[in-house]
Amino acid sequence: MYQDLLLATDGSEGAAQATEHAIELAYRLESTLHILSVSEEGPHSTEKRDEMRTDPESEAESAVANAEHAATDAGIEVTTTTLQGVPQEEIVGFADEQGMDMIIVGTVGRSGLDKLVVGSVAEKVVQNATVPVVTVRETDTE
Repeated sequence: MYQDLLLATDGSEGAAQATEHAIELAYRLESTLHILSVSEEGPHSTEKRDEMRTDPESEAESAVANAEHAATDAGIEVTTTTLQGVPQEEIVGFADEQGMDMIIVGTVGRSGLDKLVVGSVAEKVVQNATVPVVTVRETDTE
């Protein structure tokens, strides 16, 4: 039933926590983990919000490589893809086109003006996906 799991990652702390959950799910379900990262385009892209991030394509490749390393260390069968575009659109489109059974994505608990202006990739994936979506909230660790 859940043979192909899609992990959407951007390399953030929330995405790292989602990666841990995705690896555990793939292990328990004996599934293939498909890892996707999207370098953002447009006025609300990561590089526009965060001046410290200047190479979105390199960051997407690094996010995929880090998740791939963790998954292969756990003995999980993995595929990797990086795309360029609007993250929520690319994630949902990839899941549909590739026949994914589930999407796993991290989320940051944004609220207020930041959420209204930027929106939530995870929220938009949940609203538009045709398959189940597991969201993993970023938590503080001490």
